[in-house]
Amino acid sequence: MPFAHFIRTVHLGLKSLMLHKLRSGLTMLGIVFGVYSVIAMLAIGEGASKQAQEQVVALGATNIIVRSIKPVEEASTNSAGMGSMPRYGLLRADFKRLEQTLPTLESAIPIRELQKEARYSHRAMNIRFVGCTSMYLEVNHLKLIQGRFISDQDQRTLTNSVVLAAEVASTLFPFENPVGKSIQIGPVYYNVVGVMGDRTASAAIGGSLSGQDFNKDVYVPIRTLQVRLGDQDFTFRAGTMTSEQVELNQITFKIKDRDSILASADIIRDTLQRYHGTKKDYAVVVPLELLRQADQLRQIFNIVLGSIAAISLVVGGIGIMNIMLATVTERTREIGIRRALGARQIDITQQFLTETIVLAGSGGIFGVLLGLTTPFAFQAIRYVALNWILDGDTGSSDLFGIFRNMQPQIAFWSLPVAFGISVGVGIIFGLYPARAAARLDPIEALRHE
Repeated sequence: MPFAHFIRTVHLGLKSLMLHKLRSGLTMLGIVFGVYSVIAMLAIGEGASKQAQEQVVALGATNIIVRSIKPVEEASTNSAGMGSMPRYGLLRADFKRLEQTLPTLESAIPIRELQKEARYSHRAMNIRFVGCTSMYLEVNHLKLIQGRFISDQDQRTLTNSVVLAAEVASTLFPFENPVGKSIQIGPVYYNVVGVMGDRTASAAIGGSLSGQDFNKDVYVPIRTLQVRLGDQDFTFRAGTMTSEQVELNQITFKIKDRDSILASADIIRDTLQRYHGTKKDYAVVVPLELLRQADQLRQIFNIVLGSIAAISLVVGGIGIMNIMLATVTERTREIGIRRALGARQIDITQQFLTETIVLAGSGGIFGVLLGLTTPFAFQAIRYVALNWILDGDTGSSDLFGIFRNMQPQIAFWSLPVAFGISVGVGIIFGLYPARAAARLDPIEALRHE
């Protein structure tokens, strides 16, 4: 088709569509919202996937995390008396054994966690008391904003040095500099040597790694915690007491080579199974495996969400077919006149198909432009949902917590794909009306009123 003829055909198509502005506009809306839904669905899927991947990456792509888990039988027999004290989880012997035998190990961090109350003057706060080493700061991507973190010297000398997380520092010391002050945890006083920056809470991953709010932590040398408080933990609730004995809550292994992570995880599992037997009191979490699973889920989300959104494009295509069939009926006499003046069937087909493509293409362009606003629209919806509908109370719901933190990510490859699909839908659903118009008998068409 010569370029001049193509331009004339497009001009006639636009002129014909503009004769029925409202009808053409409403038909175009089907394509607009179809393209927008494809882009928006994929953006939300990409945003959710990115959030999940960031949480996994925060665990460390070269790390292997082993957590203590209370067995079901231990949880069901938890006693309020002193005579029966459940003992479970990782042992210091496990840590030494794996540290000495794992050939690909770069470093290993033992961690002990206790739920305690920290007090300063008349202020008090429930905290997570974390016994760890100096490597804990780097592995968990924590940021120190004041003072220093616990050191190897603190471990050797068993100092009562602690580092406060952001929320703990602001709660216990709202008007004072906490560094150099002493806080009370249990019967022991600890000297504050540092303050951490704010850190976003991590979500739970599977059933083996619970969510962690780092802003409510107090960090202490693990050997100090072991000597001062021991392995026994007593909890008082509603007039009853529960007790348990745990040596280590977690061991984080940092592996030298990323290619050796899966093999190292197998060695850890085999070693622990040999010494723990059938007692399922630990779980091995490999962030690299979770990262691959998250990437597979992202691809599945894209396929599922994209397919669901594409259905709306098909609905828009049906609307285009409907309006074009009505147009053929309205313009039957025009078609007869054009045929009588020498227009070929291919010319009639091209004319009606061009109108369809213009309609679908225009809708596709507006749909893409609307799709680019998805992040801003999502923020507005989230603001209304969280601040007006829910009155800002999202702490009790993990679902709304995810909704609050998630940010849609425009998949830029989806823009040309969605536009191309819209044009393709226009061609497919416009071909039949165009062929029907071209096959009209010229004499019968001229007789049509």
